Amino acid sequence: MNASKLAAPRGRSPGRFVLWLVIAAFLLALDQFTKSAVIDAIAYGAFIPVTPFFNLCHVRNTGAAFSFLGEAGGWQLIFFAGIALVVVCACVFFLWRNVRRPLFALSMALVISGALGNLWDRVMLGYVTDFLDFHAFGWHWPAFNVADICICVGAALLVLDEFRRS
Repeated sequence: MNASKLAAPRGRSPGRFVLWLVIAAFLLALDQFTKSAVIDAIAYGAFIPVTPFFNLCHVRNTGAAFSFLGEAGGWQLIFFAGIALVVVCACVFFLWRNVRRPLFALSMALVISGALGNLWDRVMLGYVTDFLDFHAFGWHWPAFNVADICICVGAALLVLDEFRRS
């Protein structure tokens, strides 16, 4: 394969690409730090009320969003790990191609960090540690973590970027 086809598209900046990857790495480290702090400080299964609508907790999720397929017997860990790897590779590719679009690049950095954070947990622990628990008026949102926030905010910014480009 021709080496020039692997180079950054004209007008792109490898320095900016690295900067966005550094931001993703920082967010990944923040995710792993918070999960580690929760594992060390809060007993598994415990819920600590912080406000009338928010608890800190320590729960484990072997599934995906909202514990989807959480009781599937183990195959789902490989499935979700595979999806995470595909998503990370696609996001890195699109980041490389669109490094000069700040909102798009930020969305990719957020998704990369979130996907890698939960992937790490699945591979190393066999589950994802969740610890942010919100509830109000009889409604209870499933617990989540920093990686989940990164993925959701990244997806929302991607949609916003596409609307802005239209």
